[in-house]
Amino acid sequence: MKRNINVIQIKGFRGIIMAIFIVCCLAAGFIAFPGWTAMHIWNFAASYSLQVPSIGIFQGILLWGILVASYFTFRKDKFVVCMRTPEGLNEEELKAVFADVKKQADKDKIIQSMLKARETELKLKDNKESEETNTKL
Repeated sequence: MKRNINVIQIKGFRGIIMAIFIVCCLAAGFIAFPGWTAMHIWNFAASYSLQVPSIGIFQGILLWGILVASYFTFRKDKFVVCMRTPEGLNEEELKAVFADVKKQADKDKIIQSMLKARETELKLKDNKESEETNTKL
């Protein structure tokens, strides 16, 4: 069976704190620190010229963003981001899943009762639909 789905589970308050920590670290590592570095490089180069003003950390982050955007815009290799939903199961995979469920149902009383309830629900639905078609005729 194909597994095209990646799931990240965040459980409880500790998980939320950990997710916030990870996002902060990624932002610091890929945005703030390179922006700080760009600011210092700009200010170092500006110290040799009287006409160029010095910049702060916010302008350094913007300068870093301009550099990254320029790199991805003007490089020869194309950068493609593909967003798609995972494909559904084909007939063979569905049959394999249902066969596994039936094997487990032989062992588990809860699954047996769920399958019986589903079968009863489908029979009731079919009976109701057939009665509606008979009354329309």
